[in-house]
Amino acid sequence: MDHFSIRAYSNEMRGHYHEHHQLVLPLHGSIYISVAEFSGLVSPGDCVVIKAGQRHDFRAPEEARFLVLDTDRLPAKLMSFGEAKFAVNGPLMSFIHFIEQQLQHQVNQALESLTYELFQQLLAQQSCVRRIDKRLEQVLDVISQDLSRAHSLTALAQVACLSVTQFKKVFKDSLGVSFQVYLTRQRMEKAKALLTHTDIPISLIAERVGYQNASAFSRRFRQYFGSSPKTFAH
Repeated sequence: MDHFSIRAYSNEMRGHYHEHHQLVLPLHGSIYISVAEFSGLVSPGDCVVIKAGQRHDFRAPEEARFLVLDTDRLPAKLMSFGEAKFAVNGPLMSFIHFIEQQLQHQVNQALESLTYELFQQLLAQQSCVRRIDKRLEQVLDVISQDLSRAHSLTALAQVACLSVTQFKKVFKDSLGVSFQVYLTRQRMEKAKALLTHTDIPISLIAERVGYQNASAFSRRFRQYFGSSPKTFAH
């Protein structure tokens, strides 16, 4: 069994297990997963490893999307890795987005087979380092659950039990970008998902991702993606 799929989940907590291994890689939005010794948020740039037979519980916003690999084999490095979550490096992250586009473009078994083999090789090159500081786990969950809020540095620093100065440093060290860049990314990716997969009006989508002014939202969206929101809307 070597099968890629793009999936959505429910905000209602569910749980099960299966007899094959599974990798879950967020594309747009985050997912809360509890598996083995890990319980926390998995966001774009992360990968969670669910080994065969492991019970796992999960929930995610319905508009979020995830690349899921069901497989009977994993690289030895992942089989021996003690953590369930690790940070995905740049080359594999770029390839993940290629897979997303290809799966939505056509069904091509030969190409999918080659894609899977290259994915396995890139996966074997992962350093399997847990990147996210644990103090930020709840912070990322708070952000993902309601992107319409202002999410001030002061309030989120309190969630992490850090001073604002410490919070900014820990955030940048853990995620590689500033808090504001991360927040904008999450808002834009959620907006894109809502535009692509729902018929919610653009003005309401703007509000859901923290913009009271639809024009300001459209300008930021165009700056981020190079296209207007209408390009992605139904």
